[in-house]
Amino acid sequence: MSKIVVVDDSYAELQLIEGYLKSANHTVVSYPNTDKLEDKLALDKPDLIVLDVVMPGRNGFQACRDLKSDERFKGIPIVLCTSKGQESDKFWGQQQGANGYVVKPFKAEDLVAAVKRALN
Repeated sequence: MSKIVVVDDSYAELQLIEGYLKSANHTVVSYPNTDKLEDKLALDKPDLIVLDVVMPGRNGFQACRDLKSDERFKGIPIVLCTSKGQESDKFWGQQQGANGYVVKPFKAEDLVAAVKRALN
């Protein structure tokens, strides 16, 4: 299947997302923050990125915008996975270039479906 990078500052959330995606036969690489994200992505070459929004330092909206404006990564689909569930948050995520949006807490099938849609 696909190689997916998951970025979330919560270890529990990382483990949960990783488990759901591995169960759906994806290869998963996890990062606990957005530090040196572009350098890591250049090495890992993922097919898709699942990105938390609320993180210290550069948040997921900022990271999404940065990646989508970078020639090397603009073609990689990004699914935002966050506790920010307002319509305005979803709209803002779209404005930053996100290809999908999953609100925490979520079911495994919601995450897997969002990933599948973003990959197609």
